[in-house]
Amino acid sequence: MFNKIILVGNLTRDIELRYSQGGMGIAKTAIATSRKFTSNGEKKEEVCFVDITFFGRSAEVANQYLRKGSKILVEGRLNFEQWVDQNGQKRSKHSVIVETMQMLDSRSDSQGRYNNAPAQTEPQSYQAPQQQQQSSYASPAQEQSRQMPSPADVPVIDIDEDEIPF
Repeated sequence: MFNKIILVGNLTRDIELRYSQGGMGIAKTAIATSRKFTSNGEKKEEVCFVDITFFGRSAEVANQYLRKGSKILVEGRLNFEQWVDQNGQKRSKHSVIVETMQMLDSRSDSQGRYNNAPAQTEPQSYQAPQQQQQSSYASPAQEQSRQMPSPADVPVIDIDEDEIPF
C-alpha cells in the first residue's frame, strides 16, 4: 500500500513541543492550505485545515524555526487518530505525520520573527530520519546521533508561487 501526502501552506498556530518518556520530541501544529477555482464564472477559494505532527529532531527544528503564519511544505503520511473525549464520546480525525519539511519563508519574512534563528536567504529543508512507528523506542544515544545535515547536503527546491495551483 502507498500512503503519501504533500501539503504547502501556512501554520495556523505556534508549535506545541513535548517529549516522550524516551526523550523523543513530539511537536504538533496545524497547516492551512487553499485552492482557488472558478465556479459558474465566480472566483472562489476553498481552505483546508490539517493537523500535523513532527517527531524526533524534526520536531525540535520545527519548534525552533517555525511560528504561526510560517509558510512550509510538508511531506508525510496520513494518519487516522481515534480517542474518547471527556464526555465519553468516540472521536476521530485524520492528521499528517511529517517525514520531510521545507521552510518556504523568504529572508525578509523571517527577519525579526525567529528569536534565535539565522536569517535565511533560501528555503530550508529538513528530512526526518525514517521512523519505524510513533513509539518512543529510540534510546537517548540514538536521538543524539541524529544530526541536521550540513547546508551543502540539503537539496533546495525552488518553488515559484505562480506555479502552485492554489
